[in-house]
Amino acid sequence: MLEDEPEKVPDSTLLLERLRDILDAARKLPMSASVSINRDEFGALLQDAIDGLPEELREARWLLKERDAVVERAGAEASRLVEAARVRAERMVEKNELVREARRTSEEILEDAERHAAALRHEAEDYVDRKLAAFEVVLDRTMQTVQKGRERLQVHAPSPVVNDADADESDFFDQDDL
Repeated sequence: MLEDEPEKVPDSTLLLERLRDILDAARKLPMSASVSINRDEFGALLQDAIDGLPEELREARWLLKERDAVVERAGAEASRLVEAARVRAERMVEKNELVREARRTSEEILEDAERHAAALRHEAEDYVDRKLAAFEVVLDRTMQTVQKGRERLQVHAPSPVVNDADADESDFFDQDDL
């Protein structure tokens, strides 16, 4: 493994899906919407998922750093090509025909170097964009999984039911009327 390459950790999406599976498979408590799950197992998986998110963010930063390095190398290559073109042009200054040829060649080299640098830059940006798009999908799935898990964990208490017959009876025994 390269020194700059991020180490592999469990995928947060897979961990969250395992949490959902545990919740789906959990035994329901009698006469309740609640379920019984192993707190330690559920908590450990949830912590692993939480710990994995910063790692995925670190991987995204690493990809951005790699993109910058590729762009920097492309710039250095372009500078080297420009310098090579300049040196070549200076050598050709001796004669008029050679000067015209040198200018034309240096312009071609410069254009070629700029096209090459732009192509490298576009490739690097496309690569990083694809990686960030994949990361965005992972984060979206993670957010959806977390939201579904939270919704399943919420317990809704039944609202008290007011019976009209009870309300009439309470008027019958009103002590203020005595």
